Amino acid sequence: MPSPVITGAADTEVGKLEGSTSLGLQAQAAMAAVEDAGLSLAEIDGVLCAYSFTEPHLMLSSVVSEFLGIAPSYSVAVQAGGATACAQLVHAAALVESGRCRHVLVVCGDNRLTGMTRDRAVAALSEVGHAQFERPYGISVPSAYALVARRYMHEYGVTLEHLAGVAVAHRKNAMRHPKAQMREPITLEDVARSRPISTPLRLLDCCLISDGGAAVVVSAADAARDTRKPGIAILGTGQMNTHEHIVAAPSFTDFGCKQSSAQAFGRAGIKAADIDVAEIYDSFTITLLAELESIGFFGRGEAGPAILSGALDLDGKLPCNTHGGLLSYAHSGAAGGMFHVVEAVRQLRGEAAGRQVANARLGFVHGDGGILSVHFSLVLGRL
Repeated sequence: MPSPVITGAADTEVGKLEGSTSLGLQAQAAMAAVEDAGLSLAEIDGVLCAYSFTEPHLMLSSVVSEFLGIAPSYSVAVQAGGATACAQLVHAAALVESGRCRHVLVVCGDNRLTGMTRDRAVAALSEVGHAQFERPYGISVPSAYALVARRYMHEYGVTLEHLAGVAVAHRKNAMRHPKAQMREPITLEDVARSRPISTPLRLLDCCLISDGGAAVVVSAADAARDTRKPGIAILGTGQMNTHEHIVAAPSFTDFGCKQSSAQAFGRAGIKAADIDVAEIYDSFTITLLAELESIGFFGRGEAGPAILSGALDLDGKLPCNTHGGLLSYAHSGAAGGMFHVVEAVRQLRGEAAGRQVANARLGFVHGDGGILSVHFSLVLGRL
């Protein structure tokens, strides 16, 4: 069966967008993605929406469809934390493969920076904890990832400098992107001097808080023939859940991305070494470093030194998060993961001016939700 095809992709401005709303950002991204595909809103027969921190609704996908003035035959909201965007694409691919839909609009957006108070933002970071076994003891998202970092440092000799190398590499990539939220250069010393958040993680080890939206259109292979730009095929997908709360994690060093990526590579008929460009969820520096090794791009204990030597650069072994990722481009809730998808599409189309990976034909996108809890992987390819 021919692969589902991404026919449109777009994102909004990101960062601090005064006066923005979650719904407005989703609509802006959605209309731009449909326009990018050369379609009309009337041709969209499926809508998959994410969640919103600032404008939560039990039927957010219906709200977005109503706002856009469309009545798709299939509409549902998806919630899988940071893995939501990749989960939406897996869902959209299944819809067009089954013949249920022809063109599925997949949209995310939120105004987390200007639409949430500091207290609400802090509360959101603690709500992921288990109500009985974690929250009473002060768990937060950064502290849970700090536990992972500590264990990884103990097991594999990862150093603070290795973690800082991730942040510096991402900022270098963001400096090439005209829309990135953070474009000022940083050094290893800057990361080391940034204030502690949860030891060993410091401020520059942590993702941004942003406003912004992003969307793609996933089309059936035959329906993609009449769209505006060359399609990007969804060649392989994978998914794995290992736990929800960190207290129940089977390992602090081996994660479900190992299985989800193996599934995606197997379905695409390729190996990790075949990937030309990767866009991998990077909520913290340890997130990316651990996932690079669990997925198999680097051996255990090898990612840190490789990153310091330029492995993630545009001409490195694995060009990664070429837009700057969540650490330097932007992180707006579920849209954070969708920024990775949009960047992968642009790289494979050859549209990433100033940061283009030469001859990029195969891309890998990965999202994880919770505390490295749920993992979705995608292999994308230029047609």
